[in-house]
Amino acid sequence: MRALIVEKATGGDVTAAVQEIDEARLPEGEVTVAVEYSTVNYKDGLCMTGAGGLVKSYPHVPGIDFSGSVEASTDPRYKPGDKVVLTGWRVGELHWGGYAQKARVRADWLVPLPEGVSTRQAMAVGTAGLTSMLAVMALEAHGLTPEKGEVLVTGASGGVGSVAIAILSKLGYEAAAVTGRVEQSQYLANLGACKLISRDELAETVNRPLESERWAGCIDAVGGKMLARVLGQMKYGASVASIGLAGGAELPTTVIPFLLRGINLLGIDSVMQPYENRLEAWRRIGTDLPMDKLAGMSFEAGLDDLPKLGTDILKGKVRGRAVINVNG
Repeated sequence: MRALIVEKATGGDVTAAVQEIDEARLPEGEVTVAVEYSTVNYKDGLCMTGAGGLVKSYPHVPGIDFSGSVEASTDPRYKPGDKVVLTGWRVGELHWGGYAQKARVRADWLVPLPEGVSTRQAMAVGTAGLTSMLAVMALEAHGLTPEKGEVLVTGASGGVGSVAIAILSKLGYEAAAVTGRVEQSQYLANLGACKLISRDELAETVNRPLESERWAGCIDAVGGKMLARVLGQMKYGASVASIGLAGGAELPTTVIPFLLRGINLLGIDSVMQPYENRLEAWRRIGTDLPMDKLAGMSFEAGLDDLPKLGTDILKGKVRGRAVINVNG
């Protein structure tokens, strides 16, 4: 079978290349999946280049997401032919992942693919889209409704932001998209963004802990100074779903927005998310994510394209979702 193998030389240099390998090299697990599609996330870029220290053992097969058909299973929950999707659980980091024509994993890590969602669509969604759906669900659980006003999405042209805009628009929300790339304006408008906000408008630090109330909710992929600024612009009792740190891990703010406006800062993790939450999120992806918009925010590539895509995503050069056809 073909697989993208990441290797580390004695001197520390990390290389990634497609190789023919024996299926016997797959790690242990109850379920063997004939992989059809994978995708490219920021973590995948780190794993392919050796950055971040996520990969602990080489040689390694990255790919934190994959979808396909069950080929063999010793677990009664899955039988040959079942369509499944996997995201998270540190697959592709500590355990061999989806950048191969086959994968072997624990049954607990898999989720049955919901009706109406194809394996290709599942990878146009991937971890990024699952995270977006979990963020929307968390905001709704804390009282967000379309009637309460505009919802801000930072890092809107990235994978998470793109899917978030499409979901919010389908649900009737007015989604305001923050982007530093003017050339993405039409792309974001096509996804359903009602307003485009320049990144520069929110990147500037202000001395006031509170500004005029502006946003009914926020899905933030940036963190850092921008998140601090946004917290001071949230409406009373509103929530921010924090899903990324493209702008930095530090949060230079005060407790004033939390104390005087009752703002909620909600952390969103998709890696270790419980099974039932995953099932519900994927069910809602099937009903609340417009698949025509999904097609417009994704593009297809193959295993041989992965090394370049891994470098590009770390530089912020990948728009939307890259769907990897491992058999193409």
